[in-house]
Amino acid sequence: MDSQHSTEEEETPTPEALRDALDGSPETKLHLIQHHANMALLLAKQLLEEEVTGLAGERYSRKSSGNSLRRWGTNPGSIRIDGEKVPIDVPRVRDTDTGEERPLESYQAMRRIGIGEDLLKALMLGVSQEDYKQVAGQFVDGFGLSQSSVSRRFQERAQQVLEEFESRSLEDEDFLALWIDGKRVAGEQMIVCMGVTEAGYKKVLGFTQATTERAEPVIELLRDLIGRGLSFEEGILCVIDGSKGLRKAVDEVFGDLAEVQRCQWHKRKNVVGYLPKADQKAWRSRLQRAYQETTYEAAKERLTDLHAELQQINRTAARSLQEGLEESLTLHRLGLFDELGKSLKTTNCIESLMGDVDGYIDNVKRWHHSPQRHQWMAVALMEAEDGFRRLDGYDDLPRLRKALKEAVPDDE
Repeated sequence: MDSQHSTEEEETPTPEALRDALDGSPETKLHLIQHHANMALLLAKQLLEEEVTGLAGERYSRKSSGNSLRRWGTNPGSIRIDGEKVPIDVPRVRDTDTGEERPLESYQAMRRIGIGEDLLKALMLGVSQEDYKQVAGQFVDGFGLSQSSVSRRFQERAQQVLEEFESRSLEDEDFLALWIDGKRVAGEQMIVCMGVTEAGYKKVLGFTQATTERAEPVIELLRDLIGRGLSFEEGILCVIDGSKGLRKAVDEVFGDLAEVQRCQWHKRKNVVGYLPKADQKAWRSRLQRAYQETTYEAAKERLTDLHAELQQINRTAARSLQEGLEESLTLHRLGLFDELGKSLKTTNCIESLMGDVDGYIDNVKRWHHSPQRHQWMAVALMEAEDGFRRLDGYDDLPRLRKALKEAVPDDE
């Protein structure tokens, strides 16, 4: 093993072939996991053999006439797979001039490397709950590992992730904006809240289980976040869709300190949904062009004109446009649509997060109870959070902080 890759702190890049395999079908992923332990052992043997060859030459040959290092049989050894010892024959190399044995750097490095997290990650790549038993069975068949031990270790790890997630302190972070949205998981609604700091870093703050996007569970979720340190005294922007329950919860918890940005994408979708399919594309474009106006006055004027036109075509569509229209223009009113509209005018950020969660949990075929839903949601959300990038336009977030402060009522 290269010395530059001999410590736990350094990562070995994923080979392109493996990347392709991980992007493949669930069957391909399952096949990889099924043979994961065997592959790990074969790789370990190959690394050991490559180091011995580099020191003492090919088997049954001398590396050079001046080299005193020789192959000297093997010793029993072990590496750890999923936290359990797996036996392996470790080649010996002896210096015939000094009579001392030469330790193998690759073996010492592998002794420090465990594969416990790999099993968790593999399970989250898309293996169903039914297939999990088959995966665990492969570990049992290959190395005599306890299937119950593997299952218990995964459950314990998932519970640990959930507990860590639900207890994370928010006191030292200044969140300017929140996205709140719901996702169906095995017939139940899971409401998720994600925030962004003034420095532009996104973070999943919490989630709760509900039957619908009713106000009460969301109120409880938001109050829990406040109890963990979420601050909003200087104002906070809440990006939501048209759910009345979400809107009521924001009012109940944050009051006048919240600025609500209604998702413009959902607004367009709702309006054109009342129109004949033949007219929807044209109206969607017209509404989008109106919302793309960079000033509040220009956007409001164009949308008002469209509302008047819709009154003559479809009064229900017109009412849909009028409902919550001002809140769909909040960023315009704050004077920040041009700078931050790409990131904060819609719920796209949290919907992208939900898409990542889908990739982790959609193949679970058997949902047994609420703790299981919460464990998988926490693990999936934390995995997705690891891939977050800073918010587009984060350089302008200090301007949002200033605008929110100025919008706070004087009596607060």
